[in-house]
Amino acid sequence: MNLLSVEDISKSYGEKVLFKSISFGINKGQKIALIAKNGTGKTSILDIIIGKDNPDTGNVIFRKGTQTAYLPQEPNLNPSLTVEETILSADNPTLRVIAQYDKALENPDDQEAYQKAFEAMDLSQAWDYEKQYKKILFKLKLNDLNAKVGSLSGGQIKRLALCNALLQEPELLILDEPTNHIDLEMIEWLEDYFSKEKITLLMVTHDRYFLERVCNEIIELDNGKLYTYKGNYSYYLEKREARIAQEDVEAHKNKLHFKKELEWMRKQPKARTTKSKSRIEDYKKIKEKASQRRNEHLVQLEINMERLGSKMIEMHKVQKSFGEKIILNNFNYSFQRSERIGIIGKNGTGKSTFLNLLTSNDKIDSGKIIWGETLKFGYYTQKGITIKQGQKVIDVIKDYGDYIPLKKGRKISAQQLLERFLFDRKKQYDFVNKLSGGELKRLYLCTVLIQNPNFLILDEPTNDLDIITLNVLESFLLDFPGCLLVVSHDRYFMDKIVDHLFVFKGEGIVENFPGNYSDYRVYEDSREQENKESLKINKKNKIDLTENTSKTVFSYKQQKEFRKLELDIKKIEAKKKEIQNRFTQEELTPKEIEEVSIELGLLEKELETKTLKWFELSEISE
Repeated sequence: MNLLSVEDISKSYGEKVLFKSISFGINKGQKIALIAKNGTGKTSILDIIIGKDNPDTGNVIFRKGTQTAYLPQEPNLNPSLTVEETILSADNPTLRVIAQYDKALENPDDQEAYQKAFEAMDLSQAWDYEKQYKKILFKLKLNDLNAKVGSLSGGQIKRLALCNALLQEPELLILDEPTNHIDLEMIEWLEDYFSKEKITLLMVTHDRYFLERVCNEIIELDNGKLYTYKGNYSYYLEKREARIAQEDVEAHKNKLHFKKELEWMRKQPKARTTKSKSRIEDYKKIKEKASQRRNEHLVQLEINMERLGSKMIEMHKVQKSFGEKIILNNFNYSFQRSERIGIIGKNGTGKSTFLNLLTSNDKIDSGKIIWGETLKFGYYTQKGITIKQGQKVIDVIKDYGDYIPLKKGRKISAQQLLERFLFDRKKQYDFVNKLSGGELKRLYLCTVLIQNPNFLILDEPTNDLDIITLNVLESFLLDFPGCLLVVSHDRYFMDKIVDHLFVFKGEGIVENFPGNYSDYRVYEDSREQENKESLKINKKNKIDLTENTSKTVFSYKQQKEFRKLELDIKKIEAKKKEIQNRFTQEELTPKEIEEVSIELGLLEKELETKTLKWFELSEISE
């Protein structure tokens, strides 16, 4: 069943033609990735599909009634709302019923409002839906439902927007770089979720493992034309290589044919017969084909690194905290020449802070960091590049120098360097504010490398870079003779370039793991398997209370008890908080302290009993 048809759309900006008369369709159940170089039209195609922009020609047609959701690269959520309010504010009738029920729970004394909200939940069958969105929020590590959106990190906001999109239960979900700014654990959960769910996807992503494991079709926009590959990323690589090889053969044939026709044209036949006129017309077409060249500039990065001494960086008993949050706890490490270290860990565990300490952009609380005299950093940060008003691409590079040294005593000019980074001469004189996000990242990378560092630090370098640029960057990094330190959520990238990992676990714990990311996952999976086997053995030693009994049905009576327990637990928690506040806000006599302590103990016991009962009923309702 066709959900979306894109018919003969074209888009240009002034003289720049992004694409012309391209068409494709999306059928139910397809999981399609759109691949293209930065700045060639990926985002424009998505904008046209979601109605944010209009094509110059052509149409986008959705099947009538198709429910669509869109996750942008940078979600725009109301900062004054809480996590739960953001979810419940979506245009969804069931969510409105749940919002009313939650409001009733906040006012437990109004039994009439509670009963009305409870019945509405029954009528709308909203219990399962409420459980579903809370489960998704839990999986996405958004446990604090009362946290304000304005206080969330970029990764948390992305996860919240993703939850919103999933809860719309769309037939077609459109995703623009869904793995950007979320940690590896979340990426792997999302990968697993999409690969199993029967959902139709159209996505733009540079995450090659994601493409491999989720997509069943890849559409490539190349030189303004679309090419379709009915398979995952491995299939795409194989077939794309075959296509390019075939195009090269055709180009060679066209050039030979052109030479032959050129000889004939030079003879300037006097008799302009119908046959010769036809051949002249054919000649023009052959000339056009023969002059076509693939715009596939391969970046060759041969920067000659400055000399690196024997001493690099030594870290001795380094401590770093922000308030009660510990980043490093007695951390010791001596960096060696030519080390290739990857840094992984959940968002907020201190990865970027660690890089800032190394580069003196932040101060340690205690301990010592010793830097070698010949050390020269190249630091690519997530903040990106600062551009002056009215600056052109070539001006940005020339701020760092007119040329850079290469191997064997050679030099290249700033213009030549930009060409190697896929900026042609015309593009070099464009204003920087015209560049796409990916092109800006590529330009920034160029400014870091032109400084000829011997200790290269890359903080999320793969965000917004296209796959072609990633391949080029990987090739360079494999040959880079200096020390390399990389923070990245791109598993493919990490597997290819690092030898070992710093795994930030939180609470100041940093594990030094020998191997790349896939090695670490195998190691972690084996530990999980050992834990599961241990749990199975423990279960066998316990009495199975459900053995030889029929499946328990969650009766209406139990459902009412379940909801009443929710109400009671809310009341007890409110009362408990009120009593705890008395300890901190009032001056109590010894007798009053004893009475309040007894009351608090009774409340905690009652809360524990009711919570255990709630969990028992919750298990039955699954």
